[in-house]
Amino acid sequence: MTEQFAAGAAWVKGQVIPIGEAAIPVNDWGLVHSDITYDVVPVWEGGFFRLNDYLARFQASMAALRLDPKMSVAEITAALTAMVAASGFRHSYVAMVCSRGVPRVPGSRDPRDCDNYFFAWCVPYIHVIKPSQVAAGASALIAETVRRIPDDSVNPLVKNYHWGDFTKGLFEAKEQNYETVILADHDGHITEGPGFNVFAVIDGGLVTSGHGVLGGISRQTVLEIAAVQGLAVDIRAMPKAEFLAADEIFIATSGGGVIPLLNVNQTIFGNGAPGAITTAIRETYWQWMMDRDYRTEINYPS
Repeated sequence: MTEQFAAGAAWVKGQVIPIGEAAIPVNDWGLVHSDITYDVVPVWEGGFFRLNDYLARFQASMAALRLDPKMSVAEITAALTAMVAASGFRHSYVAMVCSRGVPRVPGSRDPRDCDNYFFAWCVPYIHVIKPSQVAAGASALIAETVRRIPDDSVNPLVKNYHWGDFTKGLFEAKEQNYETVILADHDGHITEGPGFNVFAVIDGGLVTSGHGVLGGISRQTVLEIAAVQGLAVDIRAMPKAEFLAADEIFIATSGGGVIPLLNVNQTIFGNGAPGAITTAIRETYWQWMMDRDYRTEINYPS
């Protein structure tokens, strides 16, 4: 890590700059309308994990929103690699972003008048739940004051900054001393949390929602691990009561991998210790993080 990039680095208009110097226009539709998409790929021990999968999802999100930054996948890859290499971060949270931009015609309400553009930034690796809290027993609250934005209002498969529901839920959870929040939909089925997918271990298999959730790359990794370990997986709606009666609960996220939740809504799972299935999946996840089949190594300046 170099001193100028200690807080983070950004790639803007072909240049790598300290993150504190990065900026976007105040009238950019990405800011004023949340007309923007992004993705986050983790760097661990000097290599991207599943970079091609994250790039594919980013491409799909841009296509769904009709965003085109006029950059190829190879050019985006080169930008991300140059930025992380310059930062020196060997463990990093790396964001790639495409914004609608500013209308070429002042006052236009036509999104076709905007020039879309790409930028990126990276900071030291972010844990969705701090390791100290994971060690002590991570907790979550299923929010009562807010429900997940419906699928037909904001497409959860497109990674977005529409965090109004998550933010309200986080206030509710934090004010009751929970680490994070899980949102249910308007029918009372469990969906996801801010930055993570949710899994329940029920009768020796995994159950996870198939709607109202992002198609997480960490979620995909868990599903692949489950297949290798011979675990049954049921992707379906899951009522809150069934969720709270599960044997084990865990989350999957690029910011920490597989994380057991030991306390949800005052329900204690596994007598306060991570369950055997969650532990096995968690250990395999971190093994895969170092597997060269899933890694794209970064050449750092000497």
